[in-house]
Amino acid sequence: MKKYLSLVTFTHTIFAMPFAFIGFFLAVTTTNHQFEWQKLVMMLFCMVFARNSAMAFNRYLDRNIDAKNPRTQQRDIPAGRISPAAALTFTLTNCGLFILTTWFINPLCFYLSPIALLVVLGYSATKRFTALCHMVLGLGLSLAPIGAYLVVTGAFALTPVFFSLSVLCWVSGFDIIYALQDEDFDRNEKLHSIPAWLGKVNALRLSTLLHVFSAAFIVMPVFYTNVGLLYYIGIAFFCAMLIYQHLLVKPNDLSRVNIAFMTTNGIASVVFAAFFLMDRVWMR
Repeated sequence: MKKYLSLVTFTHTIFAMPFAFIGFFLAVTTTNHQFEWQKLVMMLFCMVFARNSAMAFNRYLDRNIDAKNPRTQQRDIPAGRISPAAALTFTLTNCGLFILTTWFINPLCFYLSPIALLVVLGYSATKRFTALCHMVLGLGLSLAPIGAYLVVTGAFALTPVFFSLSVLCWVSGFDIIYALQDEDFDRNEKLHSIPAWLGKVNALRLSTLLHVFSAAFIVMPVFYTNVGLLYYIGIAFFCAMLIYQHLLVKPNDLSRVNIAFMTTNGIASVVFAAFFLMDRVWMR
């Protein structure tokens, strides 16, 4: 179990999971649908199974690339802790469990489950042909709030889309920052990424622009949903974390990339979600 948790970097669940809770409780508190423990558990299962599938497949597909990159040579497959066959089996098992879980939720979630898997699994191949791979990763994680909203309601709505767009821009932006570490490697191996395409300076500028859009989208629900002071505090904190991570990373100093990537963004998502949930309780 410890090996598989390492394979899928389970701690990175902290990025999308809080926004899944946002989508779920947005639906519960703004529609006539009631809270159900069963639906919450099913949503959590879907999040875990989808992410396990995506990360395990990424590690499987990139195993030869990871073996060449000094930064990733100690990942589980190139290091020999998990075999490629075991990683692929783990991927397929989680895909099956994801689809099975959606069948117990509602028809729309079940019908959309293959599309969701196509997005989250397809990301792993994109770095081979497009520098927009960061946006595809962002798209995969952005399904969390919309998907969680669908678990409760079985119908689409506008407000969760704003949260998804915010996640898309937020994740794409910080993944560009993370990819700065592999700029030279990606060029040498003919892999596509924003840093390899635009260089460090312009990549950071694009990341900044994406985070400006992320902040704008996180504000948009204010105009469509009744919110209170706690939500505004959450917005302020989230935006402060976006600014802070850009202060940490400079084109000529990547020593704090991991702090910007994991710590700052993890705190941003959890704290923002906490303020959102407290605000929903307060407004009720």
